[in-house]
Amino acid sequence: MKKIVSVAPMMDCTDRHDRYFLRLISKNVKLYTEMIVANAIIKGNRDNLLNFNLLEKPVSLQIGGSNPKELASATKIAADYGYDEINLNLGCPSKKVQKNKFGAYLMKEPNLVGECVGEMKNASSLPVTVKTRIGFDDKEDYEYLKKFIEIIKKAGVTKFIIHARRAILSKLTPKQNLIIPPLNYNFVYNIKKDFPNDVIILNGEVDSIDKIQTHLKKVDGVMIGRAAYHSPYFLAEVEKEIFNNYNIPTRAEIMEKMIPYIKEETNKGTRLNQIMRHTIGLFHGQKGSTRWKRYLSTNMCIREADLQKVNHIMDHIKNNSKTTSLGR
Repeated sequence: MKKIVSVAPMMDCTDRHDRYFLRLISKNVKLYTEMIVANAIIKGNRDNLLNFNLLEKPVSLQIGGSNPKELASATKIAADYGYDEINLNLGCPSKKVQKNKFGAYLMKEPNLVGECVGEMKNASSLPVTVKTRIGFDDKEDYEYLKKFIEIIKKAGVTKFIIHARRAILSKLTPKQNLIIPPLNYNFVYNIKKDFPNDVIILNGEVDSIDKIQTHLKKVDGVMIGRAAYHSPYFLAEVEKEIFNNYNIPTRAEIMEKMIPYIKEETNKGTRLNQIMRHTIGLFHGQKGSTRWKRYLSTNMCIREADLQKVNHIMDHIKNNSKTTSLGR
């Protein structure tokens, strides 16, 4: 089986502009949307929520919800937009998500989850996957997790993305839930042993090539979160070391390739900062990176109509791409 490396769905991060940018760096990683609530897909502006650039593919849509019929309807709608996979969020611990009884809250309701994914499977021919935690609140019980996976598997799911932390629903913020609950990789490794024919993806502080290689000895794939957003060129290392692909554009070449996209999007009314905010970490660890961040922070929040300013920033990118400090 081909090794799987993906970038986690991250709220306010992995929008269509970020995914376009990341795909310029890596052709092999799998990309996921931010979580989109099923009811928003049904009642909202579908094109605004679901359209994406074909260059992003393969790209998977992550949906949030707990109503089986709504999730089925949202899946059916999304299938027409060309996604490669539909993923159900069972891991988000935010108060708003809990209030609506989805995300990590659904770990308390395994039979409901089974019903949800069953309806989603019946709604389209797309593969349905889940992203979950290893437990919730005080419940970090391997047998409970195993039974949870069994119920979802019976409903037709064969790919499980597991964040190797439990979700503390009542006491911690979403940000704290990414740091404070201790990692327990062995739970994920053991799930792979108990479900050898299913695809098991590990998530949780996967932030180095060494960690990726270590995990890939035990599971089918890994999912990278914050490391891919704060230091996106880390995906170039992934291409080289994991996929043996050395035909990778430099940081400067990536920004050169972004220019036509930026001009097209700003001409359509997209604000420049909606695109450029995702590139702030591109030169992370490089000489001149502070200057890059400072320049973007000062200049990218401009009016949509100020095309002269947009062109000025594009010229700055071109000029800096030829320097040794930012051109690596």
